[in-house]
Amino acid sequence: MKKVFIFCVVAFGLCANQLAVASHSTADKKDLFAVNTTNTEEIIALGTEPFWSVTVNKNGIVYSSPENRKLSFPYVTPLKAAGRPPDLLRVYRLRSKANSNLLIIKKVNSCSDGMSDKNYPYSATLILGDTVLEGCAENK
Repeated sequence: MKKVFIFCVVAFGLCANQLAVASHSTADKKDLFAVNTTNTEEIIALGTEPFWSVTVNKNGIVYSSPENRKLSFPYVTPLKAAGRPPDLLRVYRLRSKANSNLLIIKKVNSCSDGMSDKNYPYSATLILGDTVLEGCAENK
């Protein structure tokens, strides 16, 4: 009987500890995803080989490359993944007369631009017509 009592106390203690850890880590994740989800934020996406960048803010979305190619698009509210935190995945539809383009920003553990030691919190995929470019992104 004494062994059963000790086992129950230990098991209860382990379960209570796991619940406390789970609720603490869930709260941390909610806080992490709640940061930087306002519509007024600025996002900078960039890639190498070939070099390109996209700036997203309320004034518009601007793509540029070293070849002095610059495309401007009106700001659009990004689409979000259904049932997921708002900061996890954002899809911007970049409308132009020629075709429909997309900028996809996804939260990742780490994204490297391949040229520096800097790690970014987002991966970026830019689709301009038939061209698909990959890179990284961060909030500014």
